[in-house]
Amino acid sequence: MLVDAAVDHVLRDLESFGRENDSREGDRARKMLNLERETAELVHVLVRSGRRRRVLEIGTSNGVSTLWLAAALRATGATEPLISVERDPAKSAEARANLERAGLADRVHLLVGDATEVVAGLPGPFDCVFFDADRWSAPDQLRLLLPKLERDCLLLADNALSHPQEIAGYIAAVEALPDFGSTTFPVGKGLHVAHRG
Repeated sequence: MLVDAAVDHVLRDLESFGRENDSREGDRARKMLNLERETAELVHVLVRSGRRRRVLEIGTSNGVSTLWLAAALRATGATEPLISVERDPAKSAEARANLERAGLADRVHLLVGDATEVVAGLPGPFDCVFFDADRWSAPDQLRLLLPKLERDCLLLADNALSHPQEIAGYIAAVEALPDFGSTTFPVGKGLHVAHRG
């Protein structure tokens, strides 16, 4: 098991809730749109094996991916909390409650607001960024983050296969960066991974 039993228990509850909620909810803004477990496990392994220490997540929702990232940072012995940005205050509050249930609340700093505006004010540096929110604005967020990235940096983005038109601008921006290599893993909705080492 990649995470301890307490975290896994909360995750399985959230996975079940997310599936039920999203199947009956017609309003996209009220869907959880959680990361699939196989993608979340890959993200967890990449962060943990790469010994990432300063991670930024764009798109908290109710905290499924946040739990996976926080558990990975705990495993690496990182002292800095995960920073996670969510524009919906209600979802951020749900994430906080879920993090508390899993015993990971002290490992995450939750921010509420427009991700591009929030990112502009973050000091960095970051050695990993996970993009899992509005794909259209991701290129602007990437541009703002570039001066705040460590040399050894990992960039992750979900929905590379499920929403190719929406994420095309982000992928093009990453592939235009010098010294970054990238690939897309065909797990879940497609995880785009880029690294500069």
